[in-house]
Amino acid sequence: MARVSLIEERDHPELEKLTSKIRGGRGGRMLNIYRMLLHSPALAERWLDQVSAVRWQTDLDGKLREIVIIRVGMLNRVEYVVKAHVPMHALREGLTPEQCEALADWQASPLFDDAQRAALAYADSMTQQIQVPEAIFAKLKDYYTEKQIVELTVLIGTYNMHTRVLQALEIDAEAPAAAK
Repeated sequence: MARVSLIEERDHPELEKLTSKIRGGRGGRMLNIYRMLLHSPALAERWLDQVSAVRWQTDLDGKLREIVIIRVGMLNRVEYVVKAHVPMHALREGLTPEQCEALADWQASPLFDDAQRAALAYADSMTQQIQVPEAIFAKLKDYYTEKQIVELTVLIGTYNMHTRVLQALEIDAEAPAAAK
């Protein structure tokens, strides 16, 4: 159960413009994270803009994006992200259920190519140690442009923020019918 109340749209008609923007950016859905963020409309709007930019306005391919997002969710023990991203995004981007499961122990799995492994090592390092060893960073340069490295870094950082807010405030994943 969430540590703060989740805003009910019907009780806040003054937020209609913002809730419409959120729904428009989230396929018509009002996710619990936004219901919490609506306590601070300015933050809710900027959050939407940030998450939308790192997810939809980069040169990173969808598979890579979802691999990294799910891995950060797993590392930070935030089931919300895994529950939301595997069925709604990862599978649609072409990941297999086996790959999604293998992210928990990707180092031992043959299901990821070298470029994906470099990104996963980077995500692990950024999430767990913050300081990234030079060898891990150098490996990224074998597969990604500087622009993609910046985008990947901001994606990982954004989802570390995202998962830590979800975890601290104990925001649960919404039931499929409730998200509409």
